Parts: sequence; structure tokens; C-alpha cells
Amino acid sequence: MKKIILSTLFLISVFSCKKESAKTEDGMAVQDSASVSETTEAPAALKMYTAEQTSEFLGKKNDTLYVTNFFATWCGPCVKEIPHFKNKIQELKGKPVKITFVSVDSKTDWNTKVPQFVDEQGIRNNTVLLDGQLLGGDFFATNFKSWDGGAIPFTFMRRGDKTDETLGMISEEQLTEKINSLLK
Repeated sequence: MKKIILSTLFLISVFSCKKESAKTEDGMAVQDSASVSETTEAPAALKMYTAEQTSEFLGKKNDTLYVTNFFATWCGPCVKEIPHFKNKIQELKGKPVKITFVSVDSKTDWNTKVPQFVDEQGIRNNTVLLDGQLLGGDFFATNFKSWDGGAIPFTFMRRGDKTDETLGMISEEQLTEKINSLLK
């Protein structure tokens, strides 16, 4: 008799621990959360721009307002102003405005610090990588009126033939004012 009771308890415990779909009151199968495997999509790789590709991008002349912010993960003022640009990305969604962050971090940080930083900031889809060490004086003289590449952050805006350059940190009010004046 003892063996029958132990065998019964054993079978009950085995069947009660088995993971299978449970049925709801309406008869629909519901999977146990432990049996559902989550599929997470890998984030998109950051695009790498050459000096030539960056010059082409900066030189676009059409009805779109291009706002390009040059930054580095280690730059305090750069990090402080990123929320201003993120607010503008949300505010101007659907309008002819493209905001791009150009990381001039060292290539040694492109696969570690930069992706982690842009993910924390929520700007991965708006960020490109540029090897600042390959940029010569002619790159700066060709693309900008006042920036020689000696300091960041730097924000360049272009809409058609109109441009605006800001060296140093930009406040949200300044950003709004400059964007509005170029959208007129």
C-alpha cells in the first residue's frame, strides 16, 4: 500500500511540474512564460562616414533643414546639449528637418563606448561615426566658415543656401530660435 501511495505522489508531482500550454476559460491556449523565448533584435550598426561622405552630406542644398551636431562621448558640454536635440527630433517629427549627430570619438571607441553611449542617450538612429583624426584643414575650410575642428560641440545647420554655425554648447532656446529662422 505504501508503494502505491508513493508511486501516485510521484506521478502527480511529475505531471504537475510538466510545462505545457494552459487553457483559458474560452479554450484558447496560453503558453507558460518560462516556455516563451524572447527574440530581441540587434540594434542597427552605426554608419561610418568618410570625410568625403561627410562633405557631401553637409553640402546638401534642398528644402530640408539639416542640423548636424559634432560631438564626442567624453565631451561634457556635448552630453549636456543632446537632450535639446532629442526634444527637437520629437517636436519636428514629420517636418522637413533632419537632425544628425556626428561622433568624432576615437576609432578605438567605435565598437564599445560610442554604441553604449548612443543607446543610453536614445540617439542611435541619428548618429554616424567620423574618424576625426583623418580630417585635414582643407575639410574644415571647405565646409565651414568658422570651425577649424579645434573644439566641440559644434552645430552646423543648412537649408538650401542658408547656413548657421554654432561653436560650443547650444541652449534649447538658441536651438529653437536658429531652427525657426532657417525654416522661414
